[in-house]
Amino acid sequence: MKIAGIDVFQVTYRLLDQKYAWSNDLYITDIVSTIVRVSTDTGMQGFGEVCPLGSAYMDAFAKGVPAAIAEFGPAVIGMDPLQLNLLNERMDLALGGHNYAKSPIDMACWDILGKTSGLPVATLMGGRYRDAVPPYRAISQRKPEEMAQDVLKYRGMGYRRFQLKVGGNANEDIDRIRQCRAVLERDDILVADANTGWLPHEAMRVVNGVRDLDVYIEQPCATLDECVAVRRNTTLPFVLDEVIRGTVPLVEAHKLGAMDVVNLKISRLGGLTKAKGVRDLCQSLGIAMTLEDSWGGDITTAAIAHFAGSTRAEHYFTSTDFNSYVDVELAADAPRMADGLLPVPTAPGLGVTVIEERLGKTVLSLS
Repeated sequence: MKIAGIDVFQVTYRLLDQKYAWSNDLYITDIVSTIVRVSTDTGMQGFGEVCPLGSAYMDAFAKGVPAAIAEFGPAVIGMDPLQLNLLNERMDLALGGHNYAKSPIDMACWDILGKTSGLPVATLMGGRYRDAVPPYRAISQRKPEEMAQDVLKYRGMGYRRFQLKVGGNANEDIDRIRQCRAVLERDDILVADANTGWLPHEAMRVVNGVRDLDVYIEQPCATLDECVAVRRNTTLPFVLDEVIRGTVPLVEAHKLGAMDVVNLKISRLGGLTKAKGVRDLCQSLGIAMTLEDSWGGDITTAAIAHFAGSTRAEHYFTSTDFNSYVDVELAADAPRMADGLLPVPTAPGLGVTVIEERLGKTVLSLS
């Protein structure tokens, strides 16, 4: 089997909640997702998705995906899509960096591997530990009382894990955390995610201002050193996200005792193959994980479900169901949260049937 063609599509999702805001006054109301179809000489096809969170979050942007694939894509035409490590090595040799653009190619090849073997991706990624996982709900940055109302709304829909978007004014962030924690039950999980938005002195004010609460602090500052400085001055559990870009940063952070949980985003790491490697290392080191991506729809949500479902339960912290945030359905059989759980697909590959007519026209085709 050989890769015979790569087709790239871009779909605009509009947010059902109209606006999603986080630190540094960043927000989106709609978002462009890139869908990749990898075709083989046997007629087998696989799909992948990458959806950067706008152009200001990390080093990824939607218009960069087709351009990057045009650069490295010719190097993988003719390769066996089942040889995932070789495929990733070839992409890296053809183009340095740009992990986010390589991710959907890798994801699509996992889809092909599953369809070829007749097995779901979760089984191929190490084994199906659970049939469903509890996702979190991200709460867009708003006034404290409005965020607390959003928490109550989504709790009524079955969510029990919440990620508050903070990283703004320290006093207001303290109020956001306090008011949201007040409407939750004891077993509910609350994460205050600053997305690098605080300077160290602001982060210190916030962690001291909520030190009596049951809350996790996620990525308070921009650098690992700054996060470690805050971490050493609080007993609150810590999550690292944006600074974890691969195995080396993970090992460095672990040596420093910098976190209790890490957030692994599939596209930031370069796809499911590399994400699995980092995930497996975390399990060996005893680190709990949030398993997700920057954003996405049905295809990304399916990949997240497989990634999470193949992770040992004691190391699973949470994931998310991005297809519940957007207005476009690309696969009627995609996993969707129900009764507080996101099911792990059981069909071969990613386990979703993409409605191809909804992808629109190709923006890039390689053969």
